[in-house]
Amino acid sequence: MFGFGFTFGEEWLTNPFCGFGQFFFNPDDSNDIQQGWAYASFIFQMSFATTTSTIVSAGMAERIRLKAYIVVAFLLTVVHAIPAHWVWSEHGLFYKLGVIDSAGCSVVHLVGGVAGTVATLYLKPRQNRFGEKGQQQMSNPTNAVLGTFMLWWGWLAFNTGSTYGVSHYKWRLAARSAIGTVMASAGGGITAVVLSKIIAKKIQVDMLIDGLLAALVSTTAGCLCISPWQALVIGSIGAMLAIASYQIVEKLEIDDPVGVVPVHVVGATWGMISPGIFAENDKYTMEVTHGHNGLLYGGGFYLLGVQLLTVVTVSIWSGLLGFLIIWGLNQTPMGLRLTKYEELLGADLREHGLAGHNVAKYKVEKKLTTKAFTSVMKAIMRWKRLTREGRERREMERQMIENTFNFQLEENNLHQRRAGAK
Repeated sequence: MFGFGFTFGEEWLTNPFCGFGQFFFNPDDSNDIQQGWAYASFIFQMSFATTTSTIVSAGMAERIRLKAYIVVAFLLTVVHAIPAHWVWSEHGLFYKLGVIDSAGCSVVHLVGGVAGTVATLYLKPRQNRFGEKGQQQMSNPTNAVLGTFMLWWGWLAFNTGSTYGVSHYKWRLAARSAIGTVMASAGGGITAVVLSKIIAKKIQVDMLIDGLLAALVSTTAGCLCISPWQALVIGSIGAMLAIASYQIVEKLEIDDPVGVVPVHVVGATWGMISPGIFAENDKYTMEVTHGHNGLLYGGGFYLLGVQLLTVVTVSIWSGLLGFLIIWGLNQTPMGLRLTKYEELLGADLREHGLAGHNVAKYKVEKKLTTKAFTSVMKAIMRWKRLTREGRERREMERQMIENTFNFQLEENNLHQRRAGAK
């Protein structure tokens, strides 16, 4: 409805802060070429916007009400769209300064990561998340790895698709981006395995996933202008920073269920810094680098400064707007956080009526004491009893209505027979 207009709209009030126009997307039908580009750009940008909202949802998992999250996801479109204008629109503030962010390192991962961090801090930890034996464990490592492979495959489309075409040397950039994405993820994965063996004395699946995803996030800014060896280094450093920050997050008792801080905040920050160091301007990357070289190639500190300025500005914007949205929703009758009783039942049961799965998951992840497990079982048994009583009551009401209807039908038939006999 309005996200694309706030990012690329040029009908009114063209300015460096935000676009304006082209709301309720409707491209010009008279220009086939322009219409094709517009539709492709719209669907691609929509995928970026939805990714931003899913990152935020990860920081609020198992604590937020479903209705509240739907509102948050809707409003985050604006939070994402404005920085997207700064970075990707030819009229944007940072675009004019020469920022490099090819596939949404700042406007997707940093926006979603910072907003998700604000949300998880505001909502506070889940019950029994910290304390003695409160270490979180994965409830289904197989599904987690499967999901990681899906993300890994999708990242190739994100990074290579950011060329918006294959003509005029763009196919070279797309091919370079694909190789860089694979090399970075390989470097991040290997680094995560090594660090896991050093830290935990075993290869932990969650550490491997965080390292791999952080490496992928780290490539999204400079994927079109970095060489394979640079991608390997960038991915490895991204994984190291993510795993180190994960340990800090745990010590600070920040309840980050799926690693929003290490993967998206730390990974995106490093990802935005890396082009300021490694970017190399040539005839193929001129459109991406805007004629600027990174620190290693004699470009000085200009590009690095622009990248850092973008990180700081986008972080402040996302944190402030994210807090206002979360705080505002918490003041409404809708509410924001599940109650303690609802959290014990689980969001699956509270929002979707799915019972049973939550008990096993809760037991694995949070190591329930006998008292806590008994409380959960009592809550579920109470819910089942109320459900059964409600079903029985509805059945009795249905039976009474049916009996009344049959009685009235017999009365009518009797009156008709008497009238016929007379």
